[in-house]
Amino acid sequence: MEQITTYISSLAPWAQSALGLTALALVSLTVNYVLKNVILRFAAPYLDRQTKTIDKAVAALATVAPLLVISRGIRLVPNLAEDVYTFTTNVAQALIVVSVAIAIVRGLAYLNELYERLPRSKNRPIKGFIQVIKILVLCGAAIIMISVLIDQSPLLLLSGLGAITAVLLLVFKDTILSLVASVQLTTNDMLRVGDWIEMPSMNADGDVIDISLHTVKVQNFDKTITTIPTHRLVSDAYRNWRGMSDAGGRRIKRALTIDQNSVRFLSDQEVADLTRFRVLRDYLERKKQEIADWNKSELAGEDAVNARRITNIGTLRAYIIGYLQSHPKINDQGFTLLVRQLPPSPEGLPIEIYCFTATTNWNEYEGIQADIFDHLLAILPEFDLKIFQEPSGADFQRALTN
Repeated sequence: MEQITTYISSLAPWAQSALGLTALALVSLTVNYVLKNVILRFAAPYLDRQTKTIDKAVAALATVAPLLVISRGIRLVPNLAEDVYTFTTNVAQALIVVSVAIAIVRGLAYLNELYERLPRSKNRPIKGFIQVIKILVLCGAAIIMISVLIDQSPLLLLSGLGAITAVLLLVFKDTILSLVASVQLTTNDMLRVGDWIEMPSMNADGDVIDISLHTVKVQNFDKTITTIPTHRLVSDAYRNWRGMSDAGGRRIKRALTIDQNSVRFLSDQEVADLTRFRVLRDYLERKKQEIADWNKSELAGEDAVNARRITNIGTLRAYIIGYLQSHPKINDQGFTLLVRQLPPSPEGLPIEIYCFTATTNWNEYEGIQADIFDHLLAILPEFDLKIFQEPSGADFQRALTN
């Protein structure tokens, strides 16, 4: 050992410095290799295997050790100028601050991943809050890093922030708005991952796939992705279909447009023929008794034209109600079910069907709705009613031929 010391002492000053720097670099690289390729590999089976985020966080924290070796060991290198010692120490310490900040940021990301594995994470996402903490950590790290590099107290930099507060508010305006919006969305349970939303102002119509501090991502039904600024979901109107999904029923609201020229009274024989329909029997018996009682009491000495009679359009409405109530895929338990006339128009007399399916699945819903209207369109001739539609060229040709 004495021989080595004597040999080093005999070297030129620049050679001693070069040798010292080489030794310092080798030691720091060895520490870095042992930590990341030996110790971390040994610890890998005990870490979370469902993600690489925790590995990256530990690796960033492990970088602190070789930087500490450089920060402390640079003073052992002989014959260097004082400015070199100071510069190297400050840079190493600044990199330590960066490494710790990166480790914390990745640790927060891992914390969010753990939370997202819980069922309640869809109702109460914390990604926005995690991102706010990340911003604070990085801002704090930036202040400390700059203070280390210029060898000044961080309080000196913080004291100067008051003068640029207005500039910071302008720079971080969107972040502040998004933070407030994230709190409102989470606190009031206005939005969850998986919700189907419609926001025409942003051309968004699909499922929410991600909620972060600044943006909400919506995967539209054509598989495109719409990115919405988080604060727009508080300031602008949008529709959330979650209530429909939670209720377990999806609304059908569609009208049949009846040709008003086909609306008329039914004869007694036609009424009797319609008792073939099981869903109409109770209605027709009740209606006939009601009309007979009214006519008996109100038509003494009056012309028969003043009598009440059963109409084909009214009977159709009763049939539709009975048909829907007996339909196995229509939910009328706690849901509105009605069939009503809308105001007549030049396009005909609309008969609107308003009910709810027993499923919220889109494919099943469309199939149920189509089956119902297929049946109603096909059953109209039984009531001697016709659907109104605009005449086409074929209609004109048929009329001219006849």
